[in-house]
Amino acid sequence: MYSIGYDIGSSSIKAALIETATGKSISVVSEPKIEMEMTALENGWAEQHPDAWWTHVCKATQSLITGNNIKASDITGIGISYQMHGLVVVDKDGKPLRDSIIWCDSRAVEIGQKAFDDLGNEKCAEHLLNSPANFTASKLKWVKENEPDTYANVYKFMLPGDYIAYKLSGEINTTISGLSEGVFWDFKSESISDWLLEYYGIDENLVPKIVDTFSSQSKVSEKGASESGLKEGTAIYYRAGDQPNNALSLNVFKPGEVAATGGTSGVIYAITDSLSVKESSRVNNFAHVNYTTNTTRIGKMACINGAGIMYRWLMNNLDVSDYNEMNALANTVPIGSDGITIHPFGNGAERVLNNRSLGTRMANINLNNHGKAHLCRAALEGIAFAFVYGMEILKSDGITASVIRAGNDNLFRSEIFSNTISTLIGQEIEIYDTTGAIGAARACELHKGDFETFGKRIMENDYVMGFKPSEVSHDYEAAYKKWKNELEIMLENT
Repeated sequence: MYSIGYDIGSSSIKAALIETATGKSISVVSEPKIEMEMTALENGWAEQHPDAWWTHVCKATQSLITGNNIKASDITGIGISYQMHGLVVVDKDGKPLRDSIIWCDSRAVEIGQKAFDDLGNEKCAEHLLNSPANFTASKLKWVKENEPDTYANVYKFMLPGDYIAYKLSGEINTTISGLSEGVFWDFKSESISDWLLEYYGIDENLVPKIVDTFSSQSKVSEKGASESGLKEGTAIYYRAGDQPNNALSLNVFKPGEVAATGGTSGVIYAITDSLSVKESSRVNNFAHVNYTTNTTRIGKMACINGAGIMYRWLMNNLDVSDYNEMNALANTVPIGSDGITIHPFGNGAERVLNNRSLGTRMANINLNNHGKAHLCRAALEGIAFAFVYGMEILKSDGITASVIRAGNDNLFRSEIFSNTISTLIGQEIEIYDTTGAIGAARACELHKGDFETFGKRIMENDYVMGFKPSEVSHDYEAAYKKWKNELEIMLENT
């Protein structure tokens, strides 16, 4: 028997088929074959129609079933991971009233900031663990203010994963973890943040029914089955936003465990049982997948926007063939890149820098002595230093890392990158070859409560290698100190 997991991204929909008895990944597919389009009617806007996600979910499902010569009845569970912070609004018939306002849309920033100021920074931090910022609740307020006719017809709002679950089952529901990412959850009262909804003038009846993250949330309907190719009655056992799900995929559940990803942007996601909000202006705090009203599990997330995109930009602008060649070039240069520093903050405002946009800075280049090998090393070190800087912020907010697990992506496959981080934070980094879709598929088994077996299967199927701290750390520390001093000067002058 098998489970299927979906990862609803803004670029593509990934679907994974895993063998339930072993947790082994059988197949992973992606739809569409080219990147999905976004609509941007104004600068800073980003929208996608939610039915486009559904179309590609159906295609991916049918591809897995036919491509692996299995029957729909062989699939016994469904797990869903999805792009966080998006807004879907539907009418009483469940039809979308407008395109989804997705995660990277920034139109509601001023609405969230005004709410933060009016309601009080301390109250928002203590109850929401975040500013209302540009999260889902603020986006819904934007619709209310700017599209009153649309808002008047809203029956329920949903997050992207909620909508896919609805299309499969015909039932509208959500999770506490999902509500927390939209700042609809009050961690102090352990209930819906009704006072924020009242401030925004949003009817609490628009909130979907809450179901447990690991549970039989709903079942595939006759309509959902006919469109997707799945069997009617197949249970949806799990749903979570992409970053909590990435942590789950790496077996990160306990306080002190940290998940790291190094894609276009970089994320450090640390688990704690504390409601500390000391660094709430620089990190986000959400209910982790195993949060309950009886067990506090918070995911503290530090995001580095300028991560993989920095290394890709460099590859595209140097005369190199691929990342392997860049890594080989970088290995010819000593620690510290012979004085060159790169600060990779050229992908928009950085929350870890208090939402400042610094741009990417390359410094100390000697035109007689330095070449592309030095730039490759400086880029890897600069991105790694940004991760270390993020870890320092999390540490100041009470995080003491007991284990760090990362996906097997381009950055963490680089020995320079992983060794630099490992040495500077004094902690081994474990590398696993997995994806969000695989994690979502495996999570179908967690409604049974056996987290120990879940973790063992990740180790058995996915463990690649570990990077341990160097016994000689002086050169790493000196290079990071130089990089950090230059960053502080940049921040003072901005």
